[in-house]
Amino acid sequence: MRWTRAALLASTLSILVTTACGAGPSNRPAVAVEQPHQAGAAVTSTAPADATPPAPEVPKADLAWKDCTAPTFNLLSLGAPPQGLVLECAEYTAQIDVAGNVAGNFRNAVMRARYDRTPKDAAPLILTSGSDRSSTATLAGLAAGNASALLAARPLIAVDRRGIGSSVPVTCMTDPQRKVLADQAQFTRGASDPVDAMSVAGREATVACLDFLAPSQGVYDAPHAADDLEQLRKQLQVDHLALMGTGTGANVALNYARKYGQHLGRLVLDSPQPVGTDANGRAEQRVKGQEAALTAFAQRCSSLNCSLGADPRAAIVDLVNRAGAGQLGDLSASVLVTTLGGFLGDSRSLGNSQVTEFADALGALGRGDHGPITPFVLGAAAGIATDGEFVNRCSDNHEPSTPDKAKGFETTWGTQYPVFGKVAAIDLMACSAWPAATPMNLPDKLALPVLVLGGSADPVVGQDGRPTVTGALGAAGARTATVVWQGWGHPTFAHSGCAQQSLADYLTDGKLPADGTACPA
Repeated sequence: MRWTRAALLASTLSILVTTACGAGPSNRPAVAVEQPHQAGAAVTSTAPADATPPAPEVPKADLAWKDCTAPTFNLLSLGAPPQGLVLECAEYTAQIDVAGNVAGNFRNAVMRARYDRTPKDAAPLILTSGSDRSSTATLAGLAAGNASALLAARPLIAVDRRGIGSSVPVTCMTDPQRKVLADQAQFTRGASDPVDAMSVAGREATVACLDFLAPSQGVYDAPHAADDLEQLRKQLQVDHLALMGTGTGANVALNYARKYGQHLGRLVLDSPQPVGTDANGRAEQRVKGQEAALTAFAQRCSSLNCSLGADPRAAIVDLVNRAGAGQLGDLSASVLVTTLGGFLGDSRSLGNSQVTEFADALGALGRGDHGPITPFVLGAAAGIATDGEFVNRCSDNHEPSTPDKAKGFETTWGTQYPVFGKVAAIDLMACSAWPAATPMNLPDKLALPVLVLGGSADPVVGQDGRPTVTGALGAAGARTATVVWQGWGHPTFAHSGCAQQSLADYLTDGKLPADGTACPA
């Protein structure tokens, strides 16, 4: 089987706007307050503690929304939509480069989620999940779960980054290039060192994509994504936005705060990526979160007497090792690990039936039956491993790694993190040939209370990035409060009713919860 069939699913997602233009989350309330963790010497805001930020406004103008509830749920295999849920898709035009260095416009995709009872005079919350996955898919997964209270109070509008999801797609690689990159050259490298082989694959993919994108190679980074959000604000004709960035989308939100902070009424960072950290540090934090999430999944799987046996984690380690040794046919270790990460980082509320279904698929794979795992493989590839994700991820790859460091991590991480470590170390070379991104510029002045959410086992960015973010915001004068969910999954607000309540309260009146609030799993 050729796993590049995922490209077809990705292209289907990209035309969704133009054609249609469980167990639920934990709802246990906050029961404890942890001591806040700040990185560095944070500067206390001079704004009064009870100062109320400007309220986000209801749009005075609207986009050409078209109902896309059924096609979205069908495409993403989300089952039947909740009664009264409305998903609407639209698009808007944004300049390729507001500085004028590259002429022309992009078509950006957006999706609005609401209920038929959502007040029409409620200001929307704008959502970006960055380059981790399509923002519209993140929102659809949230809407499929137990988020009715949040969406019944106000609409959420997800904005896909350039080249991702339903925005104008980037298709810059050939199928063979895409497959080699996805497999980390496992089946073509022969006796070559895996890191060296991945360096070659990454270089060839980089050349192909830079040539395809010319002369717009430099406009797929987080600062340009922030410009797209500003263009959306102008089209909605509002002075102040409520903005949430999840995962690497937090970098987009921070860039918006730096460039257009005067137009923010609320700022929420859910599971932010560490700032001021090189590619090696970011990758290791992510791997730690993935391993923690896998442990939690295995514990739940075991409690359900799932088909992976008495020790599901050991069974998964064995599968990854067998894939790496070429014992699972044409399913590489990298593709299997991507599939595991895609499932663990799903924005849906994963019920017991989904856990056992995935376990059954893994068990069948171990017996040589690839059929049940195939939909998960294709879904992960289309959701988190497209050409557009590659371009965006590489465009934001600050302080990239080197082959020597990656080879060292291949050994140490492979031992410390037996499922995700080796693949993550080799993957450091995927963007090694991309022109190095300039260091991320953070806000230097932000008189706004900022809500920061996170989980104790986040499989997309890890959990240790929050202190670097709150420290940087404190240095800019912002007040922050962190809410930590003691569960696994990404993003936090999609899985925790407790975190959703803190979010709803903050959106309503701008008041922050107690810093270090803990939400039980």
